[in-house]
Amino acid sequence: MIREVIVVEGKKDVAAVKRAVAAECLVTGGFSLSDNLLAQIGAAYARSGIIILTDPDSAGERIRKVLAARFPEAKHAFVPREAATAAGDVGIEQAPAEAVRAALAKARCREWQPETVFTPEDLRAAGLTAAPAAADRRAALGEALGIGYANAKTFLRRLNHYGVTREEFTAAVAAMEAGDD
Repeated sequence: MIREVIVVEGKKDVAAVKRAVAAECLVTGGFSLSDNLLAQIGAAYARSGIIILTDPDSAGERIRKVLAARFPEAKHAFVPREAATAAGDVGIEQAPAEAVRAALAKARCREWQPETVFTPEDLRAAGLTAAPAAADRRAALGEALGIGYANAKTFLRRLNHYGVTREEFTAAVAAMEAGDD
């Protein structure tokens, strides 16, 4: 059983999580975060910690941003968009159990004192921005590192805020490039 409480957007997301792991879940019900719900999440955060597992879409990112601001020591898990898409619908409820387990296994905390380990030049050198297929490369690397897909600016912020080391980054880029061959 996972110790932390997993915060998801909807009831179908809870079903997807429970197919993958034994865990307690809380449902945001979308973006309308009531005072009662925030109190429940706060109690879970204080008691055992939380993992924020929102849909890989713009609404999920907005919810994640609000929760991260309120609960700065929360862990974050990201299911890749491709794994969370079925029949044109994007959401955790669409993800297979293996993808949910992999995302939870790579859950990361944001750093209180983020370090500027990575710069825009690192992204350019790795073909993650201003290059053909940069978005696809960010998606693959985000999956490998457990920080999810994002545009270049957000991806850089996640690299520096989620404690990704230079060694992890270099190994993931090398593995990605070996897979491209």
